[in-house]
Amino acid sequence: MACTYGFLSTHPPTRCGLATFNSALAAHLTYGGVSGGIVRVTTDGDDERPAAGVVHTWSSGDLGGWRAAAAALERFDVAIVQHEYGIYPGQDGQDVLPLLRSLAVPAVVVMHTVLTMPTSRQKALLEEIGAAADAIVVMTGTARDRLLNGYLVDPRKVFLIPHGTADHTRTPARHHFRPHLLTWGLLGPGKGVEWALRALALLGDIRPTYTIAGKTHPKVLEFHGEAYRDSLHDLAARLGVSAAVRHDPVYREQASLSRLIRSADVVLLPYDSAEQVTSGVLIEAVAAGVPVVATSFPHAVELLSDGPGLLVPHGDPAALAGAVRRILTEPGLARDLAGRTHGLVPTLLWPAVAARYAGIARSLLAAEPAAVAPAMQ
Repeated sequence: MACTYGFLSTHPPTRCGLATFNSALAAHLTYGGVSGGIVRVTTDGDDERPAAGVVHTWSSGDLGGWRAAAAALERFDVAIVQHEYGIYPGQDGQDVLPLLRSLAVPAVVVMHTVLTMPTSRQKALLEEIGAAADAIVVMTGTARDRLLNGYLVDPRKVFLIPHGTADHTRTPARHHFRPHLLTWGLLGPGKGVEWALRALALLGDIRPTYTIAGKTHPKVLEFHGEAYRDSLHDLAARLGVSAAVRHDPVYREQASLSRLIRSADVVLLPYDSAEQVTSGVLIEAVAAGVPVVATSFPHAVELLSDGPGLLVPHGDPAALAGAVRRILTEPGLARDLAGRTHGLVPTLLWPAVAARYAGIARSLLAAEPAAVAPAMQ
């Protein structure tokens, strides 16, 4: 008998990385008629219209809402819970903890953020979540190491499964007359686009164009409006590169995103954060076979070292420009970088990723934890 899945997360029409991840994972785990349902977490300003597959909505303003959310998840054999500190009610999202403790079905918690310097409250909460979970999924070796070395968590529960991606290589590459640089994803401070604009100003002889794709992050929009995007327009004007910059402030569906990524000669990830252990954008770029230039945030270091891209220091536009120049002008380098993805990409595609989640679920239901290979192997 097929396993059925309940999912707890933000979810479309909410537009954030967590919602996109949960939507894709749910679609692949329930492909072929397997039963599943979404318990959607919403915050103020979210579109509350009913969405396909959503069986219950847990609003951040609903005190004690975790009880009804847990009851909805218990209609299914296994609960898959996405965890970020900011999406559940309570301080640091603490209301997910009584939900996990109350569940009568096995729970797989997917930890999207593992901090190196958490507050004492964040550390204790993550440890309690780990204790309440039946299995914990992290997406990178860095996240696994941080969790096992910095937190009191049972290592037998921890599994490493990469962030999934669509197969962008099915979309033909489309090249422009001028080299095309691309950054995409929800926009806000910390994205580091200002460093990319400063790098663009150093590449005038190559004459690239630069697309900044994606809507402003809803939380940034709520509290700061378009101040960050406006600052990027102002900076581009001061640097004299406005004509080479295209803002594309839309949220793209999969086919449109694939076409955009495959039109790029280089993907730029100039992020400011030194904490980011998981980047869906990085995974998508690598899976598309497009060379990447990224700052040395943890996921980039793990995936790009001796891999399909080049790493540069944070906040260093000269280094960023130099790496882009190498890829665009050094004979064979772009082809060599793209070629390094061939053995990696099949393990990142959503069907392979979902199959590993299904394996954990089956083992939990069979009460045979030893049958599942832990992350340390």
